[in-house]
Amino acid sequence: MEGAEVKVWRRAERERLIALRQGLPAAQRHNWSAQIDAVLRGILAKRPGILGVYWPFRAEFDPRPLVDWAVAAGRRVALPVVVDKKGPLEYRAWRPGDQLVDGVWNIPIPEKRDIVTPALVLAPGRGGPAPLIRRPSRGSDGRHAQAPAPSPGSIAAPSSLAL
Repeated sequence: MEGAEVKVWRRAERERLIALRQGLPAAQRHNWSAQIDAVLRGILAKRPGILGVYWPFRAEFDPRPLVDWAVAAGRRVALPVVVDKKGPLEYRAWRPGDQLVDGVWNIPIPEKRDIVTPALVLAPGRGGPAPLIRRPSRGSDGRHAQAPAPSPGSIAAPSSLAL
């Protein structure tokens, strides 16, 4: 496969995996979420700094209980904001209870524009339930955090948790 063929295949494969994830029984998704949450807490407890998270979409792993735990432990968190669909993401500081407004695709974003730079970014996996943790590189806009394979300094949830 080349160029356009790869793009078409990736889009179809991503949609296929999302459909599988959305079709799973709620109990199975809840079980996976609990396992993923436990793994991530163990990892994040050893890594300081602002944590970039995401708002769950299309039956993705829901990081909100992880956010509650992180904030209770004194960690700052941030949500990504699409300012320009062709530009870099902006991360805004956020805590549960802060005012949110609808962003792109009606995904909630912090109303207050307190821009921060996360030390780590938790990003949803492309199709399966397991997210990735990425350390943004210098000059990175954070969008690379959704790359399918982790780079050095990245952590992926164990493959046993992946779809």
